[in-house]
Amino acid sequence: MIPSKRTAAEPEVFSITGAHVPLSEDQSARTRRYLFSMGLRTVCFIGAVVASGWLRWVLVAGAVFLPYISVVIANAGRESRRIPAPQTRMDDDARTLTS
Repeated sequence: MIPSKRTAAEPEVFSITGAHVPLSEDQSARTRRYLFSMGLRTVCFIGAVVASGWLRWVLVAGAVFLPYISVVIANAGRESRRIPAPQTRMDDDARTLTS
């Protein structure tokens, strides 16, 4: 450990490298992705009114399917990140928990 020049009043802050992103930050990132997708859907609706031919149908399809895709992407988040198991083991002889 590297000695620091802290006073007695300042608590020492430890770095936890295995910590996850806080839930509030994760939710705000997912909200931003969802709002971006819904903005793109709005552009598809407006473009479908203005465009003609095959482009109109591509934009209509985008406007119809983007909500489903957006919800799936927005809800994909914390499930994929697992909390690492604690580094403890059970001692067979003593039947005590050691770390």
